[in-house]
Amino acid sequence: MASDIVMLHVRFSPDGSVTEISERPAPNSAQAWFDWISLNVPGAYQALSGGRGVFRISREKLDELRAGIAAKTAAA
Repeated sequence: MASDIVMLHVRFSPDGSVTEISERPAPNSAQAWFDWISLNVPGAYQALSGGRGVFRISREKLDELRAGIAAKTAAA
């Protein structure tokens, strides 16, 4: 169902680093969250113009990603 898909919006600085990304867990940087999603759901990203992009993922996958990065952060 289309309503189960979440769009995470990403903004990049001119040097390619991530400055903003939606649904980011508070303890993680924007770049760390982007890297985590990119590694775990590589086919979900779509580049847009103007230094922007979006990930389209299911709500369940988003919850799984949040739990995974929380566990990784806690272990570090």
